[in-house]
Amino acid sequence: MENTEENAIELHGDEEIIEVIDLNDTEPGPDDLADDLEDVDFEDTGNAEDDNEGWETEDEMEAEAEQDDSDVTFSKHTGSVFCVSLDPATNNLAVTGGEDDKAYVWRVSDGEVLMECTGHKDSVTCAVFSHDSSLVASGDMSGMIKVWKVETKEEVWSFEVGDLEWLEWHPCAPVLLAGTDDGSVWMWKIPAGDCKTLQSPGCQATSGKVLPDGKRAVVGYEDGTVRVWDLKQGNAIHVIKGQDGHQGALTCLACNKDGSLVLTGSVDGSANVLPLSFLPSLPLVAVAYLDGTLAIYDLSTQVLRHRCQHEAGIVHLHWEESSSVVSTCSLDGALRLWDARSGNMVSEYRGHTAEILDFTINREATLAVTASGDNQAKVFCLQRPDR
Repeated sequence: MENTEENAIELHGDEEIIEVIDLNDTEPGPDDLADDLEDVDFEDTGNAEDDNEGWETEDEMEAEAEQDDSDVTFSKHTGSVFCVSLDPATNNLAVTGGEDDKAYVWRVSDGEVLMECTGHKDSVTCAVFSHDSSLVASGDMSGMIKVWKVETKEEVWSFEVGDLEWLEWHPCAPVLLAGTDDGSVWMWKIPAGDCKTLQSPGCQATSGKVLPDGKRAVVGYEDGTVRVWDLKQGNAIHVIKGQDGHQGALTCLACNKDGSLVLTGSVDGSANVLPLSFLPSLPLVAVAYLDGTLAIYDLSTQVLRHRCQHEAGIVHLHWEESSSVVSTCSLDGALRLWDARSGNMVSEYRGHTAEILDFTINREATLAVTASGDNQAKVFCLQRPDR
């Protein structure tokens, strides 16, 4: 994507740090997913000043902390809260993981704890519900992964891998995937624990996502390569590298609704490209940067349409499924909603006294749940004039 205006996002000359990959050529046949899963053969198995750029001072954070727009505050964690997700079946439950080596499942409406996930050896950085919300998986930095049955509150499976980078459930089966520091991608049937691994290229598997068809996964690596894996066969069916790939480590990736396009972001030299996402209903792409820039691109022309500036670095972003609104969370502790068509900020929500490290939004886009370095998770009711 080209720089289309002066002082716009720095894309570092001819080196592309954003790639759009067309996966139509690798689309598998219309085999029945359930049959495919039955046939899977599993095996047992610089500068201190620069570092502070984009961060608010403690005094500024404390002054803004007097404003709290949240409706519910969850305060059971005794350390920073690193991750949060909602149960996909009802969106009534949240799971958070934190620096205190614990994950909690709690009710969004009132913050009541329903389950405490213990036994981890390090900070819990991944916590996600299965596709039907019957299971919840928690993973810590050391590689300890645990799966709990939500209904009975009992641990049903655990496994230890190398340092954990990411954890994701299959979109329609009780299959859990994980990427590790040594480049391995693990896949388990839960709770049986049958396992297979996708071969490591010898470097960190930094990000991964199961594509919507449930038959493929796309994985980004530290060496800048992107691999599309056939989950049934366990082989790479597409590899993007060299001039077609990135020159730095992959930091994130996203796909469109049918999985035919994948967008990847990378660290390249002095630039940090962080979250990015497709807008499901319009041909738009959002890319967020640690310098506080939210860039909205037209996918068909790859032209920059809007640049939305934040007060601090952006950590995460999320599109609303049925509108042009994109939400962001930042190192200044604020959650913001932007209209991607106009580039204008729709609303801003505050309440945290430290940076927001993760957030998620329910299906109806009526509430957001945030996780913060202030040891708290908060629920914000989202109000917009057009609702």
